[in-house]
Amino acid sequence: MQINEEINDKELRVVTDDGEQLGIMSAKEALKIAEERDLDLVKIAPGAKPPVCKIMDYGKYRFEQSKREKEAKKNQRVIETKEIQLSLNIDSHDFNTKANHAKKFLESGKKVKVVIRFKGREMAHKEYGYEPMERFAEACQEVGNVEKPAKLEGRNMMMFLAPKSSK
Repeated sequence: MQINEEINDKELRVVTDDGEQLGIMSAKEALKIAEERDLDLVKIAPGAKPPVCKIMDYGKYRFEQSKREKEAKKNQRVIETKEIQLSLNIDSHDFNTKANHAKKFLESGKKVKVVIRFKGREMAHKEYGYEPMERFAEACQEVGNVEKPAKLEGRNMMMFLAPKSSK
């Protein structure tokens, strides 16, 4: 954004901070008017023909803009993803423990990424990975939904669970 002396266009359309149109004039004239009012000349639409400049308090404008950005950042909600790893031949107790951990994560509003890594000869029987994934999804059914079903990517099979919306 160009301000004051940085603006070197021959003709400008000038607007005041109230929105009043002052018309088309040279950059020198517009800068003179801005200085008389103790304000800054700011180019707001450089692509227009002729470019549009506004007479405003640039410091105040930047302050309000940063305030709006902080407010928007404060209202932003980052959803964390937790990862749980299973194996093809997982025992029932280990399976239940990991399912309980996933339920806790889902209840606290986090997403869960469930991963099965295939090692060695397990690669020959990738289809066996779908069964533990389906059991895991059923175990977490009351607190979460399957966001992305089990999908094979290289040596890994992944599934994403999202917390159920509390309405």
